[in-house]
Amino acid sequence: MAKGLGRSSGGAKAPRRFGFLLIDGFSLISFASATEPLRLANRAVGHPRYQWQAIGFDQLIVRASNGVAVAVEQVVRLDTAQADPFGTDDSIARNIDALFVCGSNPVPRRIDPALADWLRAVARQGLPLGGICTGSYWLAWAGLLDGYRCTLHWEDAARFLDHFRQVQLSSHLFEIDRDRFTCSGGVAPIDMMLSLIAREDEEARALAASVAELMVCERIRGDDELQRVPLRIQLGGSRPKLLEAVALMESNLEEPLGLDEIARYVQLSSRQLERQFAEHLKCTPRQYYLSLRLKKAQRLLRDSRLSIIEIALACGFSSVSHFISRYRERFGIPPGRERRGDARIP
Repeated sequence: MAKGLGRSSGGAKAPRRFGFLLIDGFSLISFASATEPLRLANRAVGHPRYQWQAIGFDQLIVRASNGVAVAVEQVVRLDTAQADPFGTDDSIARNIDALFVCGSNPVPRRIDPALADWLRAVARQGLPLGGICTGSYWLAWAGLLDGYRCTLHWEDAARFLDHFRQVQLSSHLFEIDRDRFTCSGGVAPIDMMLSLIAREDEEARALAASVAELMVCERIRGDDELQRVPLRIQLGGSRPKLLEAVALMESNLEEPLGLDEIARYVQLSSRQLERQFAEHLKCTPRQYYLSLRLKKAQRLLRDSRLSIIEIALACGFSSVSHFISRYRERFGIPPGRERRGDARIP
């Protein structure tokens, strides 16, 4: 796996072992999205390359946010949480190579100090740590993300930033920073786990691609991709005309509308519309529209078999040279390199 991901358990072919600490109210879809790539990787290679176990904190049954009760395989006992997690042969931390915290939804007002102590004890022994969905909140509370780059679900970002200003929070789908692995939740753990698998070696890159096919994933999204925060959430629903203008743009990417035309549809003047874009989206309407078209082009380059000429036309560019120039300005590479996948994991 990525450098520092886990300790060898006695031989190059020994399975990698992962622990998933389930917090009461954890996201079941996120937990499944993290473990299913491991199961399918084992199926693809025909032997147990990966092992995993569910861990509870002072409880044998942990209930997910949707009400499903999950029986864990290991329990961190409250009365021994502050003890050395590597002190006995049967300790939980001794028998895993990395620990992922599956956070709850919603995040509680207060994190159990005993759990934070146990996480710190685990970290002192060099065990790589991860956060899934809101799991980054628990790691940050324990001081284990200071100076690290991390992410978590966009709904909890504002509160996270208020509490942990020393942590570098991103809006990416997932972040891999040295021995810390965090992701935003939902199905993003699929991408994070496949990317971690792909980083092992050349053979593992092919394995990750095979697992993506088994999971019917169109592609493995990279750690450079952003969570898509709904615009209505960003604006708080307070700018219906602006939301309407953006919806018009999104519906007319192949044949872009003119600014005056959009303003007329939403019953604003062009100047009023420009002011709203500048105030709330920090760009002009033309810049926002161009960004939407280029993002569509990026998706088509990665996921379709259309030619570059066809993609340019589908995204409202009448000139291929103009499309290539704009694409390079926006993403730093020309469309041809994007199509070949030169800038990302397969």
